[in-house]
Amino acid sequence: MKKLAIITGSKGGIGSAISSAIVDKGYRLIATYNTGNYSCAKEWFDSKGFTEDQVRLFELDVTNTEECNEKLNQLQQEEGTFDLVVNNAGITRDGQFKKMKAEAWFDVINTNLNSVYNVTQPLFAAMCEKGNGRVINISSVNGQKGQFGQANYAAAKAGMIGFTKALASEGARSGVTANVVAPGYTGTPMVEAMREDVLDSIKSTIPLKRLAKPEEIAATVAFLASEEAAYITGETVAINGGLYMA
Repeated sequence: MKKLAIITGSKGGIGSAISSAIVDKGYRLIATYNTGNYSCAKEWFDSKGFTEDQVRLFELDVTNTEECNEKLNQLQQEEGTFDLVVNNAGITRDGQFKKMKAEAWFDVINTNLNSVYNVTQPLFAAMCEKGNGRVINISSVNGQKGQFGQANYAAAKAGMIGFTKALASEGARSGVTANVVAPGYTGTPMVEAMREDVLDSIKSTIPLKRLAKPEEIAATVAFLASEEAAYITGETVAINGGLYMA
């Protein structure tokens, strides 16, 4: 029987690579998509060449606590207990804090941080009862070092790190691990669409002088989900080319 995984933010550059890596490891993957965005999700599904046995598209508003609780409990009845949860949903609403509107703050906190509670909480107890599982949260280098104009984003991503350490402490006695992957600048389609001079400026600040590949992020997630990583918990794995060294 295949292991069961769920990922939020599955269609973005990093999320798409993680989805492929999870499927390649033999998991059945539940890939969430935003309310009303089925056509976009189906287009992504078809472009990846997935089959319905491999991937199930699942409509979910990750910012809605009540909906997540109801739908994810029903999902467990249909699919079983999850072995892997990957929280990757994320948005940005950049701007200097002195000018930042409450809407920009709460949009980012709700999507990037509160979603981690909304998705993980309904699934965690069953994982602990089963006695095995992985929770992997996709944070960011800017959650480690901060970034001008990203007070909301940095706060959310730093919050993910603190949450993960606490969850790791709770899950350890039941064989459930929790870890963070914190990417730096990554060569997603959105980033690579930047002007060449802007990209060159970014690369010049990175000791390795290049962007991360989405597949490098995905490979780290796949490793943390593996049996070989069963003794790793509460850790933040930085993949930033040396941009920030804790």
